[in-house]
Parts: sequence; C-alpha cells; structure tokens
Amino acid sequence: MLLENLIKDALIVGGGIAGMQTALDLADQGFQVALVEREPSIGGRMITLSKVFPTLDCCSCITTPKMSAVAHHPNIHLLSYCELQSVQESPTGFRSVVVQKPRFVDVTKCTGCRECEYACPITLPSPFDRGLGAYRAIRVPFSTAVPQKAVLDIENCILCGKCEKVCPAGAVDFTQQPETFEIETKTIVVATCFELTRLDAKKEYGAGALANVIDPLMMERFLAPTGPYGRVLRPGDGKEPGSIAYIQCAGSRDQTQGVEYCSRVCCMYAVKQAMLISGALPMADITIYYMDMRTFGKGFEQFYQNAKAMGVEFVRGKVASIREDDEQNPVVKLELTEEGRIVERTHDLVVLSLGMLPVACSNSAIGLPLGTDNFISIPAPNAHPCASARPGIFVTGTAMGPMDIVDSIVTASSAAAAASAYIREHQKEAIYA
Repeated sequence: MLLENLIKDALIVGGGIAGMQTALDLADQGFQVALVEREPSIGGRMITLSKVFPTLDCCSCITTPKMSAVAHHPNIHLLSYCELQSVQESPTGFRSVVVQKPRFVDVTKCTGCRECEYACPITLPSPFDRGLGAYRAIRVPFSTAVPQKAVLDIENCILCGKCEKVCPAGAVDFTQQPETFEIETKTIVVATCFELTRLDAKKEYGAGALANVIDPLMMERFLAPTGPYGRVLRPGDGKEPGSIAYIQCAGSRDQTQGVEYCSRVCCMYAVKQAMLISGALPMADITIYYMDMRTFGKGFEQFYQNAKAMGVEFVRGKVASIREDDEQNPVVKLELTEEGRIVERTHDLVVLSLGMLPVACSNSAIGLPLGTDNFISIPAPNAHPCASARPGIFVTGTAMGPMDIVDSIVTASSAAAAASAYIREHQKEAIYA
C-alpha cells in the first residue's frame, strides 16, 4: 500500500497526553491535523501508569477516552508507528518527511481480533510492562491500544506462518517495507515524550544488577489494574515484600550523571506510589529516603502530609550505596543528615526515583536549539511559553523540560492556542498579499 503525501494545517509530533491534547484543541477549532507517533499506539507514558497525583484518579480512565477521541475525530489524521525524518521550510510553511515503519500487518484489513496473537508460539518480555510481563511476537500492543491493530516483531519472528494462516482477514503481510511520504503543514508542535535516567547508571546503587532494585515505572506496572501480576511482588523471587524503600534523587540533581536539574515529579510519584502500596499491602513498611521534599503544586503539600498520616516513613538522608545480602534483600547504607550518623537498613524491595531525560532522537529531525539541560530551549518563556527558536514551531509537554501530567496538559493547550494564532495570522497575510 503506497502512502500519499498529505497537506494539513498542523503537524503534531508525539502522541502522548500533551500531543493528544494539542491535536484535539486544534481539531476542535476546525484545523486539519496530522498526529505522528513513533510507537504502534498513542497514549505515551501516561497509559502505562496506575493513578495520577494528587487526586489518585485512574490514569487509564483519563487517557483512553482521549485516545479514542483522537482516533475518531474527523479533523485528525493519526499516523502511528511512524518516524519523523526531516523538516524543511516550504513556501506554505513546513515540509516534513515521515517514514511509516512496517507493521507486517495491513491496517486496512486488520480487525484487532488477536487470533494471530493467540496462534503465535514466540513469547517475549513486554516493554509495555517494563519486561515484567510477556507478549507474543505478533500482538495488539496492549488491551486499550489505539489503533487496535496488530504489529509483528520481525526480529524475533521465526516465520512459522501460523499467524498468517489463522488471520480471518488475511492481514498478515511479511513483505512490507518502510514507506516514506511527506506532510505539508503551516505549523508544527513538538510533543515528544521523556526517558528515565538509567537504572544501571550508578555503580553505588548496584549498577542495575540487583534483582530487587527497580525503577518507578516498574512499580507503576505492579500497581496498575492492567499490570502483569495484579499485585506488588519482588521481581527477584516473586515474594510479596514486607519492607519497601524509595530513594529520592537517584537520577536527578546528580553531577556524576550529568543531570544537575530537579526532575520535579520524583517526590510526588514516590509519595503517590507509597500511598497506593499502603492500600495494596497494609502490613508493609514503606520508607522514603530524601534530601529535600519538593511539593510545589496545588494540593501537593497536603498529599504529602496525608502520606505521613498513613504511616509512610520519611527519612532525611543521603544514600551512599546499596548492596545485596544472601537472600537478595537490598541493604541501604545512608547518612542520616539530621543526626549526623551513618546507618545500614535492609529492605525487601527498593525503588530508585529516577529522573527525566529528553528523548534522544526527538529533536534530531527538526534541529531546534537545546537548553543546558538538553531539553528544547524556549527563548522567551514568560512572553511566549511554547514558542521555539524557529518561527512556526511550538513545543509542549516534556519536550521542553520535566513536568507532571497537569502541566503537560496546560502547556499543550497553550501550544495549540499559539499554533492557532500563527496559522490565522499567516492566512491573513496570504489574503492581503
């Protein structure tokens, strides 16, 4: 199937919560929008989370309706599993080159019945579940994926042909190749996601080799109703933990990792997870080791105080190292800064509160200037909070810096308003030219 070049009013790069909100705001104003997402489904990081802070609303309950609204909006052209290759200025705005990666499934035929998935004999660790769960080599990415179309992991496929034989629509196509097409737009909004600092970045914290030291997105999958186990377990041996510790600033405010900034969300997601674990494991002891608690948003301080009232222990101290005892229990060595002494504490499970990094490839195609933190620079954040250094290109969400879900949605609507004004202004210039 050959893809045709598109002419739209706006291109949104990234299908997470910020990209979806921007697309919906523009589309509701009557603009024609192309939304490009590199993954097989939109939803971004938010669809993998359990609940949001400080309201503890269900993440899936918020995200799934937006995903559906994007997919069914008549003014939004959804382009999933696509990579932005380059952006060049054109007489009407921008010409973007996009590559459609092969799904090895014809999306015009696939009905999402998952018969191919049930027939596939190859089981692999699931990236959606942070490697804790499993998926088949051909599968619908997850239960609420949009679009609800299968995708084949060709690198791990043994070409047994079972999926092709059982597909009632004849949608499996092993001959698919990448296809390149162009999108002409008047404006672009960059809404790319974030990455976590690496779990194995600090050798003092086990360098990723300790079985029961995990990252916060793993804990989110434990706590999520769609998670791999349906409850919180130690990944090392499958036991239910009785003592859980969080180590704050494990990937932020750390010159040794080159991440000197605060990632803003780490304190609050640790508090949120601690409260959810208290409900899931009422007998568990939960400790948060911190240098400074930063509860800067509306209702955040009260949220923090609620966690303390629930019995979550907050210990001010600097964790020096983590080792493992003979039973794979993490042993945390730290300095209690208020007491001036060094202690060791043993826990069943440790969660490193890792920081936020910009997606490495998000800006390579557009070439926008970066700030000292390597996120996209905003030259005049007070006057034009979403305008990049390149006229007509706007930035939202974690493409511009670490932020929580609420701020991502706020900046998304701000970027949509700025893009709308830019389009209308240039339409006026074209009329009077």
